[in-house]
Amino acid sequence: MNLSDLIDRNAAFTPEKDALRYQGASLSYAALSGRIGATAAALSGHLGVRPGDRVAILSANHPDYLVLLFACARLGAMLVPLNWRLAAAEQRYILEDAGARTLVVQEAFNPVCGDLPQAMDLVGLDHAPDGGRSFAALLADVPALADRPSELGAPLLIVYTSGTTGRPKGAVLTQQALLTNAMMSQHMHAMTTADHVLTVLPFFHVGGLNIQTTPALILGATVTIHPRFAPDAALQALSDDRPTLTVLVPATIQALLDHPDWGTTELSSLRAVSTGSTIVPQALVDALTARGVPVLQVYGATETCPIAVYTRIDGDCARPGSAGLPGLLCDAMIADDAGSALPTGVHGEVLVRGQNVLIEYWRNPDATREALRDGWFRTGDIGSRDADGHFFIHERLKNMIVSGGENIYPAEIERVLLTHEAVREAAVIGVPDPRWQEAPVAFVVCQDGCSVNEDDLRRHLVGQLARFKIPRKFLFVNDLPRNVMGKVQHFRLREDWRET
Repeated sequence: MNLSDLIDRNAAFTPEKDALRYQGASLSYAALSGRIGATAAALSGHLGVRPGDRVAILSANHPDYLVLLFACARLGAMLVPLNWRLAAAEQRYILEDAGARTLVVQEAFNPVCGDLPQAMDLVGLDHAPDGGRSFAALLADVPALADRPSELGAPLLIVYTSGTTGRPKGAVLTQQALLTNAMMSQHMHAMTTADHVLTVLPFFHVGGLNIQTTPALILGATVTIHPRFAPDAALQALSDDRPTLTVLVPATIQALLDHPDWGTTELSSLRAVSTGSTIVPQALVDALTARGVPVLQVYGATETCPIAVYTRIDGDCARPGSAGLPGLLCDAMIADDAGSALPTGVHGEVLVRGQNVLIEYWRNPDATREALRDGWFRTGDIGSRDADGHFFIHERLKNMIVSGGENIYPAEIERVLLTHEAVREAAVIGVPDPRWQEAPVAFVVCQDGCSVNEDDLRRHLVGQLARFKIPRKFLFVNDLPRNVMGKVQHFRLREDWRET
């Protein structure tokens, strides 16, 4: 069995039921099953995609995004979701690192196709790109698919996550990881086939893809897809489409609360809103519960698919700030540097173990050995447990910035800043931001005799980094604070920022 077989089973039980809704159209489970089969056959027969091959996609949320995911599952291939917010240079790095043989791209993102790192098949999701063919043309003449060689143990997703070395790492997740994650989502949400999920978060994040979307399809529920989050469209969908579940990160919750229609939007269909990706301000939770909407917390990472710890609907949600209990099918603990469990109330690193956890970082054995020790994934987050076993996440051990639900690693920005001829040293920190929660700020030491200003550095970064990674402010300093080992003391830079 492979993951796509579950869509076939749902199609057998409820062939006419809506599986996906998108921009006023719907796709039944029978139609979804048929399109997955046709896509798998076309990828194999026309493009030569085989088990282990990588198929990349650069697109806003779209039904065929999910079709490709399950088609790759059928073939034993791997889907590589690309973050459309990244700069073209970052996209090309990921394509090259993953060794993708096929790129499926939406027309809006064609600029990345101008300088592909290697010869690869190009498929336009909604158009026929130069040197490629459209998705519709690919499915116009579908060859027979001889067999289904894939099994649940096969890797299915390579999801790139920013790395502390300044280059992203590809977390490899198996079909079994997605199935395990789905079962925990169903447990978390008390999800049934009667549920209707509204998905507004991007599929290139495991949160948008796997907290509710793939679990709902595996179970046989209905999913409404928005291409991307827009407060107007989200509020209208909550009122008109009557979804029962949705996932929102703190930045999107805040955008809804700030909208003039928030107070009058009908929300009675919602059984719960799930949230996470960062520490969630209690004020946002209170604003939702004041409208009669229960809020579920979920904690995890790209490497955990992402569900690892959560609060459960009708469970104990009366512990402010708690991320909940370890999931139904995984283990989690608070550990010291040696990996030994710490007692109640003591802060330590959060470790996760289970079939939902990545099997490796793609072609990066050193990073894999560092992250996976004795079967436990070291999250890099600091947390604690109370006497009843409920987890609390306090801060990040890694020097990561979370801005609007996006992870930003300072090393990425620092690496590019140091390529400017006038920059001798650079360090980046996250500072509080009223809209995005955090925003990056750069401290820069210039080369002797060189002069440079904020606009010069900003122009240098544009095109090499996604816009959300570009620092909001550049502070020019004589030196950077370092410890005896020569490492920059980012906490002292934060203190300096607070004093400015």
